[in-house]
Amino acid sequence: MNKPLLPDQLRSLTPLNALSPRRLQTLRQQLVPRQLHAGDLLFDPESAERLSYFLLTGALRMQSADGVQRRIAAGSPEGSHAFSASNRLNEVRALEASSVLAIDSSQLDRLLSWHQAHADLLLELVTAGELSDWLEELLENPLFTKVPPENVRSMLAKLQAIELPAGHVLLHEGDAGDCCYFLKSGRAEVMIDHGNVGQVVAELGVGACFGEEALLTDRPRNATVTLLEDACVLRLKRDDFIALLKAPVVRDLDLAQASELIAQGSQWLDVRLLEEYQRGHALQALNMPLHLLRLKARLLKQDRIYLCYCDSGKRSASAVFLLTQLGFTAYTLRGGLDALTAEQYAALLCEQGSGYLARSGGRIERSD
Repeated sequence: MNKPLLPDQLRSLTPLNALSPRRLQTLRQQLVPRQLHAGDLLFDPESAERLSYFLLTGALRMQSADGVQRRIAAGSPEGSHAFSASNRLNEVRALEASSVLAIDSSQLDRLLSWHQAHADLLLELVTAGELSDWLEELLENPLFTKVPPENVRSMLAKLQAIELPAGHVLLHEGDAGDCCYFLKSGRAEVMIDHGNVGQVVAELGVGACFGEEALLTDRPRNATVTLLEDACVLRLKRDDFIALLKAPVVRDLDLAQASELIAQGSQWLDVRLLEEYQRGHALQALNMPLHLLRLKARLLKQDRIYLCYCDSGKRSASAVFLLTQLGFTAYTLRGGLDALTAEQYAALLCEQGSGYLARSGGRIERSD
């Protein structure tokens, strides 16, 4: 049986190479190569799943929706990027013995969006002398798969830090829930009442979130949580917790509406990774990857409208929210590039190479 590939073995695969080892670990079960024999069908319109594929060895024949065929080989620039079934690509078959990775597209997109959306936040904490280990652990909590990335920053401003001694009981089983807690330092134990005898069912470490279930279900606390050592806990009130789960409203446009604004002087912003941008981007689009956007936003003009795009629309939605918070007028391309037809995709991403740079004062110049 094949073993999962290690992070070092993924360095040439975009965008897997943008994920941290910690994030890649969550994909571990999917990082096992799938073997194909010459002539094997990887997918067609009837068998296509919502997967992103990466070619590891061999060569594949790709057929677009209009019947045009092309060959890609492992190790080539095109072969190092993800591909998937879409309205632009509807059949892929092995030309020789080959191997591929198949990754759940939604999960990959979520991990990539989270990684880029939080990169600048973690950097800010480290720069300010704040240890970020607790936040990294916190973001691994399954609860945060439901939290829009752009809400995390506002949540941090609402957390109330409390220093408490070992033995302090934070939650009592049966009590009503009015808040939840995050463990910034220290350890705690979780105990449930089992026939009038307390039974320890879990131990919590740095980054753990607890007390949230009572807020999600509007039921009494289902366990007692006691600190095992001196700790710093972060308290979040019920109303703030509920707000944390609500996705902010982000304005979007279809391609026709976006094209009208571009004709009137608006600007495309490609918030994908540089490697993705270089394969093809919109005419005179600026490349501002999501994880660098907060830093680079100072180069943008407040009186210009910015139209953000990425593959699925998730990264661009985070970008639009950030730009709006910074006082810019911005929209996202509805559905992202994945929603475009083959003709629309080819017409929009008509330029290749390193592209354009934003300079102070809102100037735009062609890069080398």
